Amino acid sequence: MNQQTGTGHATSGGFDEARLLDTQRAFDSVAPDYDGPRGNNELIQRMRTTMWNTVGAELPSGSRLLDLGCGTGLDAVEFARHGYHVVASDWSPEMVERTRGRAIDAGVESRLSPVHLGIQQLHLLGGRFDGIYSNFGPLNCAPDLRAVADECARLVRPGGSLVFSVMGRICPWELGHYALRRRFGRARVRFGTGVQAVGMNGHTIWTWYYTPREFHAAFSGHFTLASYRALSLFLPPPYMVDRYRRRPGWYERLGRVDDRFGDLPLLRDMGDHFLIVMHRR
Repeated sequence: MNQQTGTGHATSGGFDEARLLDTQRAFDSVAPDYDGPRGNNELIQRMRTTMWNTVGAELPSGSRLLDLGCGTGLDAVEFARHGYHVVASDWSPEMVERTRGRAIDAGVESRLSPVHLGIQQLHLLGGRFDGIYSNFGPLNCAPDLRAVADECARLVRPGGSLVFSVMGRICPWELGHYALRRRFGRARVRFGTGVQAVGMNGHTIWTWYYTPREFHAAFSGHFTLASYRALSLFLPPPYMVDRYRRRPGWYERLGRVDDRFGDLPLLRDMGDHFLIVMHRR
C-alpha cells in the first residue's frame, strides 16, 4: 500500500524522507503475509467488495484505472480480470513484486502494470486515466494531500472518477475498545492534529486521519463530491476480526445494517474507514 520520495529533501509540513522510509519499511515487512489475516480477513474482504462494486458502478469495463497503494494487488487483479486496464502503484517494492507475481499467476499481466511509485511521486507518472482508486488508507500516508489532488486532476480525464477508501477520524468501535482498557491516549489517536505515529510489525507508519469533509476540501478545487459512506461503522474494525469469528451470524447482521444505513447523514461521517467518490470537473 504506500509511497516513495526518491528525492532526499523534506516534503510539506516537515514530513521528511526518513518518515516516508519508515512507512515503506513497515509495509515491506508485512508483504509476505499481507494476503492472510493481517491484510485480507473477513472484515477486510467485506469492505473490499464494497469498493469493487462502487468502482464497477462508476466506470465501465475497459476503463483505464490507476491504483494508488496497490498492496499485494488483490484489487488490481480483480479489476484486470473484469476487463479494466490497471496501473498499480505502491511505495513498497515488496508489495509491487507481490502484485507482479499475482498478475502473472492470474494471467492478466497484459492488462495490469505494477510500478514502484509513491503517492508523493505522481508528478513522475504520465498518461491519462478514466479513474483512480485507492483502498484501505494509502492516502492517509500522503505527506501533501493537496499536491495529490493536483496530480489526480492532471491524470484523470474530465468527468472521470476518484474512488477512495480512507481512514476516518471517528471510529466508535475503536473509541470504546481502547477506553474500556483505559488506553485513553490510543483512543484519541485519530483526533490528533497533524501526522500521527502508528505502529505496525515493529515499525512506524506516519498517518493523517480525516473526516470526509476535511478530505474532500483538499480535492474541491478540481473535483465535485459525488457521495461518501461509512465502512465498518456497526461492524468492528478489521483488527478486531476475532470478535467476528466468535459470532459470525451476529456480526453479519450488523454488516447488513452497515450496508443499509452507512450512507445516511451523520452516520456516514463515522466508521473505521469512509468510501468517498469524487468526479473531475
